[in-house]
Amino acid sequence: MSTAPGNALLTADADLATARHALADAAQRAAAVLRRLPQPSDRSPEQRAAGAAAHADVRAIRVRFMRRHGPAVYAELTDGLARQPRLAELCTAAATAFPGLVPDEPTMAVERARPQADKEGWEIDQGIFVSGVLRLPEEGVHLLDAMLRPTPRALRLLDGYLDGGEIDLGSVRLRRHDGTAHLTMCRDDCLNAEDNRQVDDMETAVDLALLDPAVEVCVLRGGPMTHPRHRGRRVFSAGINLKALHAGEIGLVDFLLRRELGYVHKLARGLREADGWSSGGGKPWLAVVDGFAIGGGAQLLLVADQVIAASDAYLSLPAAQEGIVPGAANLRLTRYAGARLARQVILLGRRLRVTEPEARLFVDEVHEPGEALDAAVRPAAERLRGEAVVANRRMLLAAEEPVDAVRGYLAEFAVQQALRLYGGDVVGKVGRFTVRE
Repeated sequence: MSTAPGNALLTADADLATARHALADAAQRAAAVLRRLPQPSDRSPEQRAAGAAAHADVRAIRVRFMRRHGPAVYAELTDGLARQPRLAELCTAAATAFPGLVPDEPTMAVERARPQADKEGWEIDQGIFVSGVLRLPEEGVHLLDAMLRPTPRALRLLDGYLDGGEIDLGSVRLRRHDGTAHLTMCRDDCLNAEDNRQVDDMETAVDLALLDPAVEVCVLRGGPMTHPRHRGRRVFSAGINLKALHAGEIGLVDFLLRRELGYVHKLARGLREADGWSSGGGKPWLAVVDGFAIGGGAQLLLVADQVIAASDAYLSLPAAQEGIVPGAANLRLTRYAGARLARQVILLGRRLRVTEPEARLFVDEVHEPGEALDAAVRPAAERLRGEAVVANRRMLLAAEEPVDAVRGYLAEFAVQQALRLYGGDVVGKVGRFTVRE
């Protein structure tokens, strides 16, 4: 079956079998055009225009296909919502069941091996698919619930952690003491800048803390660094690892979407099991900020129940300057700070010292660095231990951040973040960025 692009766009509205054929045919035509071109960084202006046109034609069909057939697609991939595949598994299954809808694994393996400037941009097509699922009320919530379930890695490690009360995951250490889980970010080589490894370790640690029946309160803090300018001092987080982004090692599905739908969402909502909330609607989290909370680090403060900080610390969300979207901060920051300050922080890159009056919208207590802040951790955690805290934090979240609000935001985020990864400004700038200090 061979169809012109315009006809294929219309055929995407036909019955599923016909639309499936048209989509596969359009994807094959686009792939044939792209195979004749050099890699993206070596293309002439004319070749870039040809590649962009090929992508645009088939992407319009993918969008139309998901709008028309999204529920049927998701039902087939999940056995009528009986299964709950995680995001990466869902994308892999979609590539097999619906050729041309998302890139297959061999295509993504080649893509992952390339630096960001040499990538074809197949993650945009993954973003279109994920967005199409999240825009559907029932299917989108089903996917959110799937991503709130404990990871297989956490379940494998659970018994060993419960027996010893501590575990070192590599970039994160978790220790239980007197009913409190202390989760310490310890990427001392990069100031806790997040990459795929740290996101995986963070989600595993969050799962273990939430699954631990002896844990009532969780504390999130950065560990001491070995960086020359911060040697021996604790640092909370430098945000996304821009060096890894330039190298092409920050993926949409494996990092950016997994982070938001996975451990960050679990910090807010807890774990979801097939029979309900396995952690009773989540557990309260105390964030302790040493040094700085940049980008993704600042995003974590927006889902913490209490934040205490050293008096010399600061917060910032420089994603707009880096060319990307700061996770779900655009959803949450306005609630915390109001529209004007949110725009100053996100659009204009305003840095907030925790001693500024406006910073108190994000930080509950400020203490002198070192021993004074250390001493404040235990009493702050104790204040979150009340019997009604979990129920009330769940009701606060229901009022502040309904599930459908999260679902709708992340549906748009999936596409916008994917597009930003391949923006000319990102590709041009990212190689010049280093960890901010």
